[in-house]
Amino acid sequence: MDRPEFYRLHNGDKPALQFTQAEYDARLMGLRAIMDAHGVDAAVMTSMHNIAYYSGFLYCAFGRPYALVVTASEAVTISAGIDAGQPWRRGATDNITYTDWKRDNFWRAILHVTGEGKVIGYEADHLTLLQQGKMRAFLNPSSEVDLAAHTMQQRMRKSPAEIALIRAGAAVADVGGYAIKDAVKQGVREIDVAIAGRDAMELEIARRYPDAEYRDTWVWFQSGINTDGAHNPVTGRVLQRGDILSLNTFPMISGYYTALERTMFVEEVDDASLAYWEANVGAHEYGMSLLKPGASCADVTHKINDFFAERNLLQYRSFGYGHSFGVLSHYYGREAGLELREDIDTVLEPGMVISMEPMITIPEGQPGAGGYREHDILIITEDGAENITGYPYGPGFNIVG
Repeated sequence: MDRPEFYRLHNGDKPALQFTQAEYDARLMGLRAIMDAHGVDAAVMTSMHNIAYYSGFLYCAFGRPYALVVTASEAVTISAGIDAGQPWRRGATDNITYTDWKRDNFWRAILHVTGEGKVIGYEADHLTLLQQGKMRAFLNPSSEVDLAAHTMQQRMRKSPAEIALIRAGAAVADVGGYAIKDAVKQGVREIDVAIAGRDAMELEIARRYPDAEYRDTWVWFQSGINTDGAHNPVTGRVLQRGDILSLNTFPMISGYYTALERTMFVEEVDDASLAYWEANVGAHEYGMSLLKPGASCADVTHKINDFFAERNLLQYRSFGYGHSFGVLSHYYGREAGLELREDIDTVLEPGMVISMEPMITIPEGQPGAGGYREHDILIITEDGAENITGYPYGPGFNIVG
């Protein structure tokens, strides 16, 4: 039997993708402009976020490498045989399947598209040292150019189609929030509340997007001491009267992440906790007022720092005050150039999408102990920002159960 190193498996018909072909073509045109500006002959994208952004295909690695290869005339995803025709059906580009009959057929398939001795663009923040060595051995590039920061800059500026999807995602996150609010009661476990929120969001995504793939939507619902970190996982802790809660809903639609995060209390809140909660809500509202075109991420951060310092709370801040949205998730993708931190000088522009999410953590053993966090998503407009999060924040709505 003749076993090929790679082949094309265009199996079945393409369903409707999340975006139009014209949208993906425009993104690829933007990538080719970046390539031209830096003298790159072929771009070899290997990250989940860039492959999904430019092709629509979101891979499941499971220990296997994947790529999107873009030249002046071709755009081809390179996928493993285990996925069969799915990468072609769910992608806006051509696709080549590599086989595992021989080690490194992945790079042989890439070489088939790029040719040898070219200027190769790659993602330095994703390509491992092992794979970089294989890239050099198989492609023999005349030179290499890191495109990671340039592609991130492209992804930071959203198209109208992306903004429409993000807006829908924010509405789905609200649906999860209301389901969680209804599920909170003394005696239930964190996991039970989280399931209610996740199920509500997945059903809402399926209602809104009947032709989509459904994957990766999740909830982090935390209580008591578990609220001290923003990314603490769900446990079986049982809710008690007076517990501080942290609601975190994360719908995922075709690789696009949105979020809703709220501080809540079970049935009652003590005076010390209420004071911290109201202070953090004040920082949240002040921070949202600062998000407008022309403001830099660092300047916004310093102003919120001053707000907390004036109230002797800055020492309780645990991380930056917000981040970009788009093709990202808790295990892939991140537009680090659009985060509200002291070391980020990016200036906000219309079409960017960013969160405001101040958090303070009061250590265990002190009155009011726990983590306080609010989170809204804002679209930067020509003259300000539009808040697309609808679920209410603050004590007036979120003492529940």
